[in-house]
Amino acid sequence: MSYLVLARKWRPRRFAELVGQEHVVRALTNALDSGRLHHAFLFTGTRGVGKTTIARIFAKSLNCEQGTSAEPCGECGACRDIDAGRFMDLLEIDAASNTGVDDVREVIENAQYMPGRGRMKVYLIDEVHMLSKAAFNALLKTLEEPPGHVKFLLATTDPQKLPVTVLSRCLQFNLKRLDEAQISGQIEKILAAEGIAAEPGAVRQLSRAADGSLRDGLSLLDQAIAYTGGDLADAAVATMLGTVDRTRVGALLQALAAGDGRALMDEVAALSEFSPDWASVLDALGEALHRVQVRQLVPGVAVEDEGVDVGALAAALRPEVVQLWYQMALHGRRDLPLAPSPRSGFEMCVLRMLAFRPAGGDDVARVPDPQRAMAQASGTAQSGAPPSPAEVAGAALDAGPETDAEPAAALEPAVPASKRRAEATPSRGAARAPTTGLAPPIVPSTTPAALEPASSPTVGTAAPSGGLDGIRLADIDDWHALLDSGAFKGPAKLLAEHAGFLGFHAGVLRLSLHASDEHLRTGPSVRMLGNALAIALGTEPQLRFEAGTEAVESVRDRNERVRDERQSQAEATFMADPDVQRLITRHGARLVPDSIRPLDGA
Repeated sequence: MSYLVLARKWRPRRFAELVGQEHVVRALTNALDSGRLHHAFLFTGTRGVGKTTIARIFAKSLNCEQGTSAEPCGECGACRDIDAGRFMDLLEIDAASNTGVDDVREVIENAQYMPGRGRMKVYLIDEVHMLSKAAFNALLKTLEEPPGHVKFLLATTDPQKLPVTVLSRCLQFNLKRLDEAQISGQIEKILAAEGIAAEPGAVRQLSRAADGSLRDGLSLLDQAIAYTGGDLADAAVATMLGTVDRTRVGALLQALAAGDGRALMDEVAALSEFSPDWASVLDALGEALHRVQVRQLVPGVAVEDEGVDVGALAAALRPEVVQLWYQMALHGRRDLPLAPSPRSGFEMCVLRMLAFRPAGGDDVARVPDPQRAMAQASGTAQSGAPPSPAEVAGAALDAGPETDAEPAAALEPAVPASKRRAEATPSRGAARAPTTGLAPPIVPSTTPAALEPASSPTVGTAAPSGGLDGIRLADIDDWHALLDSGAFKGPAKLLAEHAGFLGFHAGVLRLSLHASDEHLRTGPSVRMLGNALAIALGTEPQLRFEAGTEAVESVRDRNERVRDERQSQAEATFMADPDVQRLITRHGARLVPDSIRPLDGA
């Protein structure tokens, strides 16, 4: 007797046996029970999530000899024949092999005949996006108005390739990728029914490797049973999949946290003996860092260790370091194909983690101190020498959100923990000197606020009369000139252009805003406008919006007026041209409405 693979043996035969597609099952069940059945259904989703399976169960529900319902009996001749794939009124068409218009014409010609055995003739077209354009065009009319005894079930993994004319004629159901818990639950159920022992770690590895596809998970389970001889041990499944022991990932992170380069390289050498997929090792490293960050920032959420001492790492590392290493793991994963060899690319990635830290102190997790960071910046400014980018970025990192600077804006060479404790720093605001003879690392680009010199005026600083660089707000012309200078962006610019200038006195900027433009005055847009004005004027004014009762021309009104004047001038100039007048009077020419446009820059 031939062996039946698990994916076929355990294919669901009723809606109740489906895993993870409750939203589709509910819609189809209600449609079958109420009798409100559409003539064309489109099932979309990645491979192995149940598109064809749902279509077959739906066909059984339509043709069960006990009657149309969401619960086919599964025992009658029609149900058994559909399960066996030999029901004559269920026509399964592989569009990847039958892409031409002639294949579709054959379907259309046969659709007009009544079912030979069941109540409904069901056409299941798999991978329908592979049909040619001519085939789609031939199918459209029949797909929209098929005979009453015909139902179309379409399945595809790439719905973007379907014409909108097809999409509009179908009820579309998007099948979700299954999560690891759903796949592992089904695998455990099958293993219990088959009488096969398995360690929890082995099931977890298979569920993760399935990547959202239950069929892929069952295929991997078949492979694991054959590889291990029916005893699914964690280590054996890891060897089969080419994955790494999670304790190895934990050892890598412990070496990085300790700043121990020798231990780090020893762990890489030990990993290489298993000939792993280095990209998957970086994936495991990123997953571990994600769990560490969750433990740090959201302590109440349960996080599995999986061979990594998440608690110890969360206590030993600063959150900024974990974020930086996570980004390095992602970038290393992307750059791995460009490396001279996969191992050297992985080594350079972890060495990069070892070599750099966000500026601002040791790696131990701590709470940012905004006052200390600002004192560092002001102390550097008072010394007379401009601060280095690393110092400014380090101060911005410690200051947190109050400085409006991005964290981890600069990188500095890492120093082992033992050596850092032995070194003495002259002052808390002074930059730490490199411990090697190498040149300082390149500072990545950062936000303007993080690299702004410490002597620049900040919000709340008293500005000279007239503002910075001669900018003043004495009248409406000054307001228009300020907006034309490009000082405002985004929502702040939109709000400023619609506001009329009423006056600026004693730090209070009065603006008028028409009732129809009140929707522009949101909290974020007002704050952005205040920040932009603070940069331009040297001090943040108090904004006061008043109802637009006065006839004040906003920049938007001015621009519309100038545009209308240019349009009127262009039309008058054109109509006054002698050649144009001659064409109109002598040859009956007529002007096409709205066809005259002023020349740009005229």
